[in-house]
Amino acid sequence: MSNSSAGPSSKSKAGSSQPSETSSFKRKRGVFQKDLQHMMYGFGDDPNPLPETVALVEDIVVEYVTDMAHKAQDIGSKRGKLSVEDFLYLIRKDLPKLNRCTELLSMQEELKQARKAFEVDEEKLASIE
Repeated sequence: MSNSSAGPSSKSKAGSSQPSETSSFKRKRGVFQKDLQHMMYGFGDDPNPLPETVALVEDIVVEYVTDMAHKAQDIGSKRGKLSVEDFLYLIRKDLPKLNRCTELLSMQEELKQARKAFEVDEEKLASIE
């Protein structure tokens, strides 16, 4: 029961710190529902978790991503633009997240290069025919 009383108080604190954002921005709920259900199942939850659980996880994820984006924007505003390095700077002390992000960024770069090479090969084949 103590957990249920802690939840609303933490929400009211978060809501009171950003009243203009919540009133000006209405988020569509359930956008990530299917993805989160699959992720939750992958991490050991039931194949069909309770809708309340999925909604709670979605709220937590959206709040986290929004908070990180705002912090990164604050960092990037000093330079005038938002970049990937701003997000990497924010997670620099969380090594598992930092390592995973750098791994994904390097894989993204490899995919870009592979697509570029594939397009060049297609152009060569088209010019031969």
